[in-house]
Amino acid sequence: MLGTTVYLSLRSIRRHAMRSLLTMLGIVIGVAAVVTMVTLGRATSVGVAEQISALGSNVLQVTPGSGFGRGGGGATPRQFDNGDIIAIRQQLGGVKAVAPQASSSATAIYEGANWSTTISGTTNDYFQIQPWPLDAGRLFSEEEQAAGKAVCLVGSTLSEKLFRGVDPLGKRFRVGDVSCDVIGLLSARGQGGGFGSDQDDVVIMPVKTVQRRFLGTTDIRTIVIGIDDNYDNEQVKASLTRILRDRRYLEDGEDDDFNIFDTKQISDTLQETTGMLTAIVAAIAAISLVVGGIGIMNIMLVSVTERTREIGIRLAIGAVASEVLMQFLVEAVVLSCIGGILGLALAQLLVFFLIPLMELPWVFDLGINIAAFLISGAIGIVFGYFPARRAANLNPIDALRHE
Repeated sequence: MLGTTVYLSLRSIRRHAMRSLLTMLGIVIGVAAVVTMVTLGRATSVGVAEQISALGSNVLQVTPGSGFGRGGGGATPRQFDNGDIIAIRQQLGGVKAVAPQASSSATAIYEGANWSTTISGTTNDYFQIQPWPLDAGRLFSEEEQAAGKAVCLVGSTLSEKLFRGVDPLGKRFRVGDVSCDVIGLLSARGQGGGFGSDQDDVVIMPVKTVQRRFLGTTDIRTIVIGIDDNYDNEQVKASLTRILRDRRYLEDGEDDDFNIFDTKQISDTLQETTGMLTAIVAAIAAISLVVGGIGIMNIMLVSVTERTREIGIRLAIGAVASEVLMQFLVEAVVLSCIGGILGLALAQLLVFFLIPLMELPWVFDLGINIAAFLISGAIGIVFGYFPARRAANLNPIDALRHE
């Protein structure tokens, strides 16, 4: 019986192909919009997680200043020094490694080619905190770090732009007024460290080298701290705050003149925000599914009116009301399910083109695809029931008289 009902439904849909296609259009657009929005939202969440992970999965970054920068034209915030690094290592529990950072910028020159790049000074502890392996070469030796020698690690962008196909390892080039020997090549990280900045456009040197040769000070701009996963970040941050306030002679009631950024907290907050925005956009897109359901109900009501005589004949020759109801209900469900399949195909096509443009990772969410298809079928049942019920309740005699 069900097979015959499906056959009759498909025959009716095929008989009015253009009208059926236009009826399905609302479902197609609704399913495609929901799946596309949710997929892009999930891809954005994954992209944010990857960008944050480039800073380290459980890392505190400490910078001088109140809030985001000095603000208000106040005095230049006091920088950190090597004593702060030593104090944190010795007094702060739950620390895996502590790395200072000092940065500058300069033009790198090699055999006539030049490229403006970022110079970052740090220690080998930095590479224990942040996952950044080398493609070739080695890290700094203890002697090179202690003496502040002019050796460096270069990022993939700088390698490509400056050396142009030549293996940089072992080569010497000039950065500003400093001649630097390349001892290591950093693996490619891509965009994201500064949420849009190119992390691979960098020269990394021992921190003492950058301080002496580029900055002319012993200041440390940023302290990067790797936290043991077994420790609570909030407790570690509280202890770190006390240590820094003591070292910076801040009285009770005085505001901190430094900022502590927790990458784990930032990651959780950004992903939660992205998830909420994705849900809101998906809910708005789902409105088109409701509109598509209303379109199905409207066309089915028209179909019932057009086929009143046909329905009367079926009832007169022995068909029961439940069979008529099932025929029209199945027809509505078939329309919505075909629309759902077409919507899923359109969504995958849209994602295929949008993901590269938005520079997001490819994420296929099987759950949302299955859910969207099931919802499209449910819409066919909900919005198809009333027209089907109306057809089943027709009086056979009145239906036969219908012109």
